[in-house]
Amino acid sequence: MRKLFNSVWVLVFAGVLAACSDSGSGTEVRDNSEEVAAFYTANPEKFSFRTLADIPADLVWENGMEQPDIGSPDAKKGGTMFDYMPDFPRTLRTVGPDSGNAFRRFIYDNVTLGLAGEHPNTFEYYPELATEWAISPETRTVYARIHPDAKWSDGEAITVDDYFFTFYFNMSEHIVDPWYNNFYETRFTNITKYDDHTLSITMAAAKPDMASYALGLRPTPQHFYREFGDDFIDRYQWQFPPTTGPYVINDGDLVMGRSIAFTRNDGWWARDNKFLRYRFNPDRIQLSVIRDPNNQIEAFRRGDTDQIIVNTMEVWYDQLPDSSAEVANGYIHKSQFHNRRPRSSWGLWINSAQPVLEDVNVRLGIQHASNWDLVIERYFRGDYTRLNTSRDGFGEFSHPTITARQYDIDLAMEYFAWAGFERRGADGILVNAGGQRLAFTLTTPYERFRDLLPILREEALKAGLELRLEVLDFTTGIKKLDEKQHDIGFVSYGVGAEMYPRFWEYYHSSNAFDNAFLEDGSVNPARQTESNTNNLESIAIYEMDQMIEQFDASSDAEEMKALSHRLIQMHHDYASFVPGYAQDFFRVAHWRWVRYPADFNVARADGTNFDYFVYWIDEAMRQETLAARRSGQTFEPQIRVYNQYRELQ
Repeated sequence: MRKLFNSVWVLVFAGVLAACSDSGSGTEVRDNSEEVAAFYTANPEKFSFRTLADIPADLVWENGMEQPDIGSPDAKKGGTMFDYMPDFPRTLRTVGPDSGNAFRRFIYDNVTLGLAGEHPNTFEYYPELATEWAISPETRTVYARIHPDAKWSDGEAITVDDYFFTFYFNMSEHIVDPWYNNFYETRFTNITKYDDHTLSITMAAAKPDMASYALGLRPTPQHFYREFGDDFIDRYQWQFPPTTGPYVINDGDLVMGRSIAFTRNDGWWARDNKFLRYRFNPDRIQLSVIRDPNNQIEAFRRGDTDQIIVNTMEVWYDQLPDSSAEVANGYIHKSQFHNRRPRSSWGLWINSAQPVLEDVNVRLGIQHASNWDLVIERYFRGDYTRLNTSRDGFGEFSHPTITARQYDIDLAMEYFAWAGFERRGADGILVNAGGQRLAFTLTTPYERFRDLLPILREEALKAGLELRLEVLDFTTGIKKLDEKQHDIGFVSYGVGAEMYPRFWEYYHSSNAFDNAFLEDGSVNPARQTESNTNNLESIAIYEMDQMIEQFDASSDAEEMKALSHRLIQMHHDYASFVPGYAQDFFRVAHWRWVRYPADFNVARADGTNFDYFVYWIDEAMRQETLAARRSGQTFEPQIRVYNQYRELQ
């Protein structure tokens, strides 16, 4: 969720074409080929052209074919998966304003291919677009050979030129996305073409996981973006580009504000790849907008949707209890799966740029006025645990001793008094000498947590703090947070299964303000808020910036661990994040015809229906189950807990 409709829009958006080459759609037609080539020529240190004879002869090439399959050989291709999305996306772009929404995983994050993937059970590399690769830690360089059969969904060949264009595209100001600009400018120092299918990528630092960044890079179809320019945001707003993945959006499959469907590309070149052949099984995925959480569960119980990730105790225990007819009769299965990955940062994100919240004593008071233990006991029914920091779950890179501050009314009021809020008003809310009330708006884009927030509000009142609750629809809420218009946000960022945490995106001042500091390190009085970044807490600490830059440049694991601990401690002391809850499992309710492997999922499964796509649809079983429900026939209940990875935390 890096960045993030009107429900009355019901027009079919006919302009969206799978692998459409007429990307202008009524706008000026142009060809940027010369501009792109000139950019490569002007940046020879970044873009190099060599011959196969220049590849070092002593490289050790790998292909990852010894790794186990992903998914089940029992998987069946075919059928339609019916699911929902809580809101309609604001764009089909995967970069730029409004692109960092939850929908992006359907068209990019979870479905497109890099050179090689990290196996979700063994954490070793397996081939995707590449046939083989070689890693040279001494030169910080990764070499790879693209499969000669690799093709875009429109049939065009995937070549090294598409990887060159990935750098041009993501380094361009046209995408209006500083995060990607910074990532491609600073993370990589060079990309070299040896022939149409052989390339190398050199990293800025020989970090412990440098290969994962190089091998995880994805190409960008240069032929599709030939009109890429300063009108990128509007020109490509609703264009679905050629993809390396198995699904496309066909003409007529996007109904604005209502639904989006994905259809299997029958000509997908990678369908027989050892590590992809048992995944991406449905022929079609139909996503319909269902905004209200109660309507989402009711649609599922009717059989309008096929499965649902259960994120609330109310649904798991009350609305869909084990004793409910659908579960007890074996029509709906309930599965709890314990995964192995860093934990999402659920908690309160305090915007420290807002008046009053800029005072650390106020933030410390909010820490002690937040009763997350009661939330876990009452709302989550004791199933979850307390998160300690925003960077838990990264092994030795996480801080070994920091624990979350406890709910303590007296201590909260003491901190508030130091900030000048010493007297309670007639309504019990603390006020300062000027009569200003200690009151803030607590915003969340998650409708499902509507009943969680009142617990925090009532407990905060005891300490003289008023939290005005604001539950927005997902798109509106995310936009407010992105624009840094919030006081306090209850939100979480998804965390990748990475070796160490990211700090630049969340803590660096460049993601809070433009030109946050003057050359001497003092605060720039003219600085302006930077929108559409992950720094929702508006953290701008000069010393922290230096440490983050040192961390990002380091190739020494021990130095990185020490810096990580210091950064986490500094963030803890700044007190702009109130750790909420953590869960080491996710829960899925699915109709009997949605089938999973015997071990259910992979270790790194992230708790969504669409991460590794290991499930399949048994259409014959769908008809059998629906007929049984009508006739009263029953099946053995299936309520299972899969904890094979739990002891490996």
